Amino acid sequence: MTTQTNAHEPSGGLLALMLGAIGVVYGDVGTSPLYTMKEIFNGPHAVAATPENVLGILSLIFWSLILVISIKYVLFVMRANNRGEGGIMALMALALRHRNQERQRNIIIALGLFGTALFYGDGIITPAISVLSAVEGLQVATPALQAYVLPVTIVVLIILFLFQSYGTAKVGLLFGPIMMAWFGALALLGWTSVYQTPDVLEALNPLYGLHFFLEHGWHAFVALGAVVLALTGAEALYADMGHFGKRPIQMAWFSMILPALALNYFGQGALILRDPAAILNPFYLLAPDWAMYPMIGLATCATVIASQAVISGAFSITSQAMQMDYIPRMQRVHTSTEAIGQIYVPAMNRMLLLLVICTVLGFGSSGNLAAAYGLAVTGTMMITTLLTLIVALDSWQWRPKWAYSLVSLFLVIDGSFLGANLLKIPQGGWFPLIMGGLLFLMMSTWRRGREVITFHLQKAAMSLTGFIANLNAHPPLARVPGTAVYMHARNLSMPNALQVNYAHNQVLHERIVLLTIATEDIPVIADNGRINIDALEQGFYRVTARYGFMETPNVPQIISLCNIQGLEIDSGSASFFIGRETLIPSDKPDLNPLQEKVFLMMFRNASSPIQFFKIPTERVVELGVQFEV
Repeated sequence: MTTQTNAHEPSGGLLALMLGAIGVVYGDVGTSPLYTMKEIFNGPHAVAATPENVLGILSLIFWSLILVISIKYVLFVMRANNRGEGGIMALMALALRHRNQERQRNIIIALGLFGTALFYGDGIITPAISVLSAVEGLQVATPALQAYVLPVTIVVLIILFLFQSYGTAKVGLLFGPIMMAWFGALALLGWTSVYQTPDVLEALNPLYGLHFFLEHGWHAFVALGAVVLALTGAEALYADMGHFGKRPIQMAWFSMILPALALNYFGQGALILRDPAAILNPFYLLAPDWAMYPMIGLATCATVIASQAVISGAFSITSQAMQMDYIPRMQRVHTSTEAIGQIYVPAMNRMLLLLVICTVLGFGSSGNLAAAYGLAVTGTMMITTLLTLIVALDSWQWRPKWAYSLVSLFLVIDGSFLGANLLKIPQGGWFPLIMGGLLFLMMSTWRRGREVITFHLQKAAMSLTGFIANLNAHPPLARVPGTAVYMHARNLSMPNALQVNYAHNQVLHERIVLLTIATEDIPVIADNGRINIDALEQGFYRVTARYGFMETPNVPQIISLCNIQGLEIDSGSASFFIGRETLIPSDKPDLNPLQEKVFLMMFRNASSPIQFFKIPTERVVELGVQFEV
């Protein structure tokens, strides 16, 4: 069996990376104890707080943490790292690598895009439910403060999203110590309660979970819709792998996160065994009276940090999706000179903040949001399992019987959780489905629209070889001194801007560089392998610059690399020609009416290629062409 090797690992000491991972990666799953047990025993399908039920639920939670997060994600899925990068887009790129049949590729792309859409849905719900559940501790301590829960939640969320521009590394270093204190408090409160009622440890036996199912049947299956709340954050854990590396994330889980979570869940169970009335809010009632307000403060900090896991994961996946041309270009900021995977996307940050605030105001409480939570998570989990199976068979060369056996176990678990959450659609599960469906429509439409534009460009393009042969036979009226750089799509024979310029002006520069920027299915490419230069006739040069899907193309960098390789280009005097397509609705559209409207809206709001590729603005010449779609 083989696995992908890492082309890059984030630099820094192991302990520092573990601290950063605790601060960013594990915030989501680490704050699940705030609401999981409360939702199981108080939600719309509440379980009676009998001793047998408490032990059965604890057994289900513990073994779900072991099977889903420890074995599936930390040990299995994280092997599917695309040269250090994780997340469903990187996983989709791996799954596509050895599949050449168009039907298979389309199925993999559809799975990957829908999983990505669901992950974004999770990124909207997680900050809302996490911060709401913490701030709701105010009404537990003092019921008169209930009116302040929503305003305080919104203020906290605004502060969180404003902080994103400082970058994941700084966020992680700041949040790491706070989360260490949080997990320490989880473990201490849980241990104190377990010490008082050690019988609760019997739930470590998986037979208690099995007995719960045999005893309750359908009601036990429905209860899985709340049990899955303990697993939220597993997908963000994988998506954030490029920020800190696989090993720090794995070591942090087994050395600190898993023990602290298990102790706290068992502590809450022990409290309910002693006092069944504690089901109203077993997390906060674990704390002594004097520690209530400090715990509310610490929990609020922890839930703000919990949101960081999915937010930074959303930035990573957005960056990958842009490079792979599944969404329009947006401005990206690399917030670290050492870790390539640390990305900030301002437009995505603003969009998430707006949607999260609307979600908080729309649902109003963590209890209402719990019904919406889980469906996006479990849907993404199942898609991740299916894509990892393809990677295990194709890239790792696992024997089919071993791969299918292990994945079948994961699919049974994922399918059970997904099925239980589908029952919550009327209570709020519709929300992530609608969000996921809209995002899937946008990504698939953008991809299809780009294919249509490429088709029209190819149809209008003439052969570069024929163009140069024509120049040999009929030289242009004049060759202008200097260098012209034309941005050139890799699947076109000749840039449209060059055709338009020559057709109108009948002149050419002395030296013409056709620059193609190609995105590969690996995250990062070393500079020494980035540039390829082909010298053609009539002063033409074809330059291909290769970038990984986690990198931002940079034209000044490309020019510098060309100079090193002997093709001297003065970026201060060269002219950069950009083709600008203008799209108008067609009487015989290539897209259906809905796709046409969506694509035109997205196309008109896409970031300028001048900004995206960092082309010197004072040297740019834009030449347009009009297409019907």
